[in-house]
Amino acid sequence: MPAVISLRDIIEALDLQSDELSSYLDPDSGEIITFNAEEADIAERGDWDHAPGWMRQYLPKIKRALEDDRVLPLPDRAHIDEWRMMQDFAEERENCSVRAELLGVIHGTSAFRLFRRTIERLGIEERWHQYRNEAMERVARQWLEANKLRYR
Repeated sequence: MPAVISLRDIIEALDLQSDELSSYLDPDSGEIITFNAEEADIAERGDWDHAPGWMRQYLPKIKRALEDDRVLPLPDRAHIDEWRMMQDFAEERENCSVRAELLGVIHGTSAFRLFRRTIERLGIEERWHQYRNEAMERVARQWLEANKLRYR
């Protein structure tokens, strides 16, 4: 019987997703397996003897995550779409000048860095973090429900 999955654990794993890290969920145990491309490569090659000791004990889990169809990949950064979160946050600002300034910085190069600097300067970091946390929770819930997984 599949485990009851921790919503908080899924949200934390989604927050780790990046170009360097991937996370998978074992729905039977509820365990989240997070690893980088180098660890995945070592696990797939089976060259475990040359891996550092701390990594060797984790390699079987990584190999299983990559090969077992029951182990599910969590949404990656492209599917999380944090840029859209920034845009939605900006559009919801009641103050027209704040809204315009935020919308202006999210277009072009360094959008994420400029957005962070702007929310800090405007003193609305706390609102952004709350908004982002709620958006990440929605992503996690949608993914869990799409995969018909029970969660708490």
